[in-house]
Amino acid sequence: MTRVETLLQDYLNYLEIEKNRSRKTRENYERYLKEFLNFSKIKSPEEITDRLVTEFRLYLARRDIKKITQSYYVIAVRNFLKYLIKKDHKVLSPDKIELPKVSRRQIEILEYKDLERMLDCPDPKNLRGLRDKAILETFFSTGLRLSELCALDRYLDLERGEISVRGKGEKIRVVFFSKSAKDAIKKYLDKRGDPDPALFVSLTKSNHPKILGRIIPRAVQRLVTYYAKKAGILGHVSPHQLRHQFATDLLMNGADLRSVQEMLGHANIATTQVYTHITNRELKEIHETFHARRRK
Repeated sequence: MTRVETLLQDYLNYLEIEKNRSRKTRENYERYLKEFLNFSKIKSPEEITDRLVTEFRLYLARRDIKKITQSYYVIAVRNFLKYLIKKDHKVLSPDKIELPKVSRRQIEILEYKDLERMLDCPDPKNLRGLRDKAILETFFSTGLRLSELCALDRYLDLERGEISVRGKGEKIRVVFFSKSAKDAIKKYLDKRGDPDPALFVSLTKSNHPKILGRIIPRAVQRLVTYYAKKAGILGHVSPHQLRHQFATDLLMNGADLRSVQEMLGHANIATTQVYTHITNRELKEIHETFHARRRK
């Protein structure tokens, strides 16, 4: 193992132990940085130069990797250099590496009537429909990430209407269940006759489905897409879009940005501010409807 590879392992251990990053974060950083080391063929961190990083970025761009993904590689290299400086290694200053400019995408949200129609699509007469209704209502009520929803266990206090979830960076936050979500979950669990601890489970395709264990993210993605199409919604609808619906619904109804940030589990409020263009649009419609109506 070369010196730089040894230091890389030290850095990954530091992320997991000292910085309390998740195993997934460690794996991502390892992938990005190993790609850089394989490209650069360096054996010592002192060999990292501004020119070498530029060549690596050109290599990524020519592989037709999305801009946002390219930025992840560059962030990983910069943070690795910051760690090395912290450990008194004489390496390239991270400040000399500029991040790619990434255009901030406009968040698309559903019309409220389309959302309501989608939430009402699952068939309440069978277990699959009850499960799917509970999943959709839980997404819209809590703003959970897909992985967080799949990790939920069934033993929760529905009367209390709130639970603690462990999100990105192992941070714990509280999420809340609306009356609609609580009713949907209760009906679904009342229909279950199994001891599986998972709240949402995979089911066999039959009239009398059997439990196959905890539902996987891909299955949830498929069912969200299915009900969006069934509701007649044009375009792709994903579980993350239902998280957007949760956030924009709160903001449109008067919630403050800090509270929405906390409920979404965003570490930085700048991440939550991406939703403000939605509420600004709502304000514009109010302005156009009500401003200066008495003028001739």
